[in-house]
Amino acid sequence: MKLGVLVSDFRNMDDILSRLTADKLGIILVSNGVYHAAVKEGGRASSVLEKSSHLYVLSEDLETKGFSAAQIDRRVKPVTYSDLVDLIFNEYEKVIWI
Repeated sequence: MKLGVLVSDFRNMDDILSRLTADKLGIILVSNGVYHAAVKEGGRASSVLEKSSHLYVLSEDLETKGFSAAQIDRRVKPVTYSDLVDLIFNEYEKVIWI
């Protein structure tokens, strides 16, 4: 199964994400979840970024929080709303929001 996970919170998601199993797990950072892509705590990137190699951040939400694409972790791909719709309908069989 291909599972897309929309992460909208900046709290630690390790316990939830570790329980999810999928052939392809995509993590899409939206709303306050964009901080996982841009903020380092104690010099370390968010542990959420270790959960998948398919990482996306909604560029409009990123800009709303005052960040640019140049400021995010290199593993995370910025996407627009249009790209997000394409991801949901073309890349993932199921999508959840946490």
